[in-house]
Amino acid sequence: MRQPQKGFTLVEIAIVLVIIGLLLGGILKGQELINSARVRNLADSTSGIQAAYFGFIDRYRRVPGDWQQTAAAAAIGGVVASGGNDNGRLDGTPNFREPNALWEHLSKAGFINGSYTGVTTEPSTANGGGPFNPFNSAIVMARTADYIDITDATPPVRLHLVVGRGTPVDIARELDTKLDDSNPGTGGLRSALNTGVTLGGPTLWGGGDLNCTLPTGAAPGATVVWDVNTDSQDCNPVFLF
Repeated sequence: MRQPQKGFTLVEIAIVLVIIGLLLGGILKGQELINSARVRNLADSTSGIQAAYFGFIDRYRRVPGDWQQTAAAAAIGGVVASGGNDNGRLDGTPNFREPNALWEHLSKAGFINGSYTGVTTEPSTANGGGPFNPFNSAIVMARTADYIDITDATPPVRLHLVVGRGTPVDIARELDTKLDDSNPGTGGLRSALNTGVTLGGPTLWGGGDLNCTLPTGAAPGATVVWDVNTDSQDCNPVFLF
């Protein structure tokens, strides 16, 4: 008597393949939605901080973070522990004093959410120095020249918002496309220099992975792109004001 053959039918195999395909599609779609949410978060944070910064100046006629501590406390009300030299610009020297005071001034005045301490050291989750991006890296605003500029070998010192390290290169490119021109060397959104961002001294937080842009330098006239083929997970976009 012939023994019945054991195994899967073509229909059963097809059903399994369809299920696997649906699961993989769901995972990929879920990751895409997560990435889109992170891009929206970064974009909203950037525009929100920009609006808060200019709103503060419009109300008080002073630069947040640069305003002298005693005068800021008297005008804003409550306890304001930090301030700057009141020279009309947000300086990054000699340390994080003014960049961190910025967050305290904006939050105490009700322009942004959060509670910030105005410490003079690099922001961390422990010291409450400033906000963090979705990748757990500090968001910092200061005046430096540490950004790629393909139109100028020695770009001018400009106020810019450092969106924060730890940003995957594909998200950096999508953010640049959403807010600007998708080019890390031109427009309002740039890539920080690979040597890192400095505040009047040693590099205090780095420019990120050397593989974020191609080419990796800032040669005038070069065509610079976000190099998504490297799959770098440590880029550092900056938004110029």
